[in-house]
Amino acid sequence: MSTYILVHGAWAGGWCWDKVVPLLKQAGHQVETLDLPGHGQDRTPIREITLAAYVKRVCEALDSQAEPVILVGHSMGGIVISQVAEEQPEKIQTLVYLSAFLVQNGESLFQLASVDTDSLVFPYLIMNEEQGYSTFKEEAPFKEILGADCSDKDIEWAKSLLVPEPLVPSATPVHTTMVNYGRVPRVYIETLRDRAVSLSLQKKMYTALPCQKILSMGTSHASFLSAPEELVRHLTSLQLVRS
Repeated sequence: MSTYILVHGAWAGGWCWDKVVPLLKQAGHQVETLDLPGHGQDRTPIREITLAAYVKRVCEALDSQAEPVILVGHSMGGIVISQVAEEQPEKIQTLVYLSAFLVQNGESLFQLASVDTDSLVFPYLIMNEEQGYSTFKEEAPFKEILGADCSDKDIEWAKSLLVPEPLVPSATPVHTTMVNYGRVPRVYIETLRDRAVSLSLQKKMYTALPCQKILSMGTSHASFLSAPEELVRHLTSLQLVRS
């Protein structure tokens, strides 16, 4: 039995794992999801939200666990789990980047996202720098961007739960070292039909910062909605990945 802590991406919340959690529990594992500050049910004011605040929330979840966990980050959640691993490497068995931003020391999410010319996200973003957040334009084709292989019902449900994303965390460089972050095993799950974090960027990231294992899913960005069973099979196969 393993313990999984699942970290959502930008604009989302712990709700995005609703199809994954029961499947992991049915397989006999413990699972914890959370809302990062300003997401889901959390009402932290946007001006108070930093990458450090995201990291603190996940570290608090780690502190409540008796043994090292499998820490999964989706999309933007990748920068969060990287920084968490730098601070608490002994509490993590394996890091899993699910179509996530895998940044090197000193890089920020925005540095990589801004050059992802194959992504459909940036053309439909509204960057409200005065208020410190980003949202999607009304005409944004959510199904095409996030889940071309998802049902219309799931896309509408997810769209209804999205919240403004604070700009500061994604603009903040991640700081990691080989001594701490570098000793935690990394696994990357690439999503082959992704139009949010393009496959070309995913490959670029895990080539620049190699992982112990690369797994592939023929899905969109929202693999947790379109293929939860396949995702859980991949996650449960990682129990033997050790440092």
